[in-house]
Amino acid sequence: MFSSVPKEIVNMQEPLVQLADRIPWKDLENDLSKFYFHTGTPSMPIRLMAGLLILKSLYNFGDESIVDQWIQNPYYQYFCGEAEFQWHFPCDPSDLVHFCKRIGEEGVELIFKMSIDVKKVGANMKNEGDEPNAESELPSNRLSDM
Repeated sequence: MFSSVPKEIVNMQEPLVQLADRIPWKDLENDLSKFYFHTGTPSMPIRLMAGLLILKSLYNFGDESIVDQWIQNPYYQYFCGEAEFQWHFPCDPSDLVHFCKRIGEEGVELIFKMSIDVKKVGANMKNEGDEPNAESELPSNRLSDM
């Protein structure tokens, strides 16, 4: 079996790819890292978990549904920062619940705020004529439901 890199198989003009490229993932990881400990069982990567929460909100998925969709969709894997296309989900769906408990309301609000800020930048770029507003093509802009 061969290995594919999501960046090589996705259309870089797709709205979800453009949104992923505008999100300041490193800043988000730095902000959420205070909820992580360096002892015990290693945690799932912050970008993966935050990306899954955003995708769940955008597409109105449940924990089980996002697992099925993520495995089949290279765009979702790209959005969550995967370096290679994965054939198996890297964690249990219940890990999403554990992640939300770990980061608490403060962490979820950070993800929500960052998502809204990115969407505003995209809208402003469209208004200025710099680039198309990719988010307008995303399903009903459900980030407000996160």
